Amino acid sequence: MANVELRSKRPLSPHLTVFRLYINMMMSILHRITGAANYFAIILPVAWLVAAASGSDIFALVNGLFATPLGLLVLFGASWSLIHHALGGIRHFIWDAGRGFSIPSVIILSWATIFLSLLLTAALWFFAMVMHGRL
Repeated sequence: MANVELRSKRPLSPHLTVFRLYINMMMSILHRITGAANYFAIILPVAWLVAAASGSDIFALVNGLFATPLGLLVLFGASWSLIHHALGGIRHFIWDAGRGFSIPSVIILSWATIFLSLLLTAALWFFAMVMHGRL
């Protein structure tokens, strides 16, 4: 009986509903998600290389799949994921060097990661479209 009374008097463990969601928390979650997405996205260039080694018919099929609206959306998402994860890695490298731990620096680095990942992804796809004559 004493055990039950002691347990009921202990404070509850903090829950996600107690915390306010900060940008650095979102960036941590997003860094993990993009890392997992990149793990599976490696299938895309591997499939393309295997198709290239398998002959022109299979290569044309894979290129055709990648050129569909869904294929382009998947490639766009994979490229953003890779760029975002790489920029998150640079952010972590800055922290590993002992810099950028102040709250304003954390916020700036977090928003810069989001902004630069979107900007670099858009620039990459703009360049790719120009090089392929689609713009």
